[in-house]
Parts: sequence; structure tokens; C-alpha cells
Amino acid sequence: MTTPAIHHIVFDIGKVLIHYDPHLAFLDILPDADERQWFLTHICTSAWNLEQDRGRNWAEAEEELIERFPEQEERILHFRRNWLAMVPHAYEESVLIMLKLIETGHDVTMLTNFAADTLVEARQRFPFLNAPRGVTVSGEIGLLKPERGIYDHHVKAFGLTPAHTLFIDDSLPNVVGAQAAGWQSVHFTDPQKLRADLVALGVAI
Repeated sequence: MTTPAIHHIVFDIGKVLIHYDPHLAFLDILPDADERQWFLTHICTSAWNLEQDRGRNWAEAEEELIERFPEQEERILHFRRNWLAMVPHAYEESVLIMLKLIETGHDVTMLTNFAADTLVEARQRFPFLNAPRGVTVSGEIGLLKPERGIYDHHVKAFGLTPAHTLFIDDSLPNVVGAQAAGWQSVHFTDPQKLRADLVALGVAI
């Protein structure tokens, strides 16, 4: 069976186009690696942060956590205050691939699990995030990858045909979620593999 041609290419953002590491925001106040790991595993957890990606505002998120851990208030507040430290640099080779795809006429959009306000800051720091045709932000619509609804929303918002859409994400569950929504998808591990995947799918760059 012939694989449908790729007409649309959708990029994830974090760990595909820009680096993300919450540890970096706490190097100044939690220099001990074990203590920092404990805090991010038990207090400002990935699950807690994911609710901001779903649309919960930071004030509510902080209040909920401070009520449970009042002795950690300053560290909890530090998470958002020092958020930009978590995204220190772009993955330049990945960015070059994306920009080359746009330059050569491919339809490129982005689909990301991201809090709405922090994505605004990221797009100010990294102007290339404004180059694609548009972006679906989980925090703006209240849906998260790999939920089926966010892929369907992106298709409708940008007029895509699922079978002709390629999704690029560093998270395997998100890749599988895209496939379940009828998209083609590849698991991002590094720019070299991405280039090879694109060539294999007949996408010229």
C-alpha cells in the first residue's frame, strides 16, 4: 500500500525546536542536584505543570500548591518567575530544517502542549516560532496531546487532511496519538534522523 504524499508538516516545539529543562530554573536556589530533583518530583511536578498546559492559570496553580506545601512557597513561585531559564536555546539544526521547509513552499504549522502565556514569552525569545503558518496551543483550547481532540482541532483550524499530514514530536505517546487520529508521524530524536525520515517520506528539503 502506497503511503499518502505529505502535504502538511506539523512540528512540536519543546525538545524538537527549543530546549526545555525545568531544572535550569532552580540552579540558583537549589544548587544541589538531588534536592532539586526531589523538589521537581514531589512539589512542582510534571503533572502539576501539565495542568497549566491544559489552561489552568498560574495564580490558581500556585495557590493550590502553596496551600499543600506552605514551607515551599518561595520555591513554588520561583517556577513561573524564572520560567525563561528553562528554555535557554534553540535546536539550531531542527530550526534550519523547519525554515527550509517553509522556504521551499511546504505548509508548516505547530502543535504544542504549552501554557498560553509562556508560549508568548518563548515566541518573543525565539522569533522563528512565528515563521510557520500558525500554532495550536494546548493552554488556549483546554486539550492536551495525546488526546484525540487536539489533533482533530488542529486539522479543522488549519484545513489539513489527516492522511496527508506529518507530525513530528519527541514524545512517543504523542506520536502514537497522531497516528490514531489518522496522521502520519515520526518520533524526533535528533535532526539527522528527522532529515532521514523526511527523505524517506518523499519530502524534499
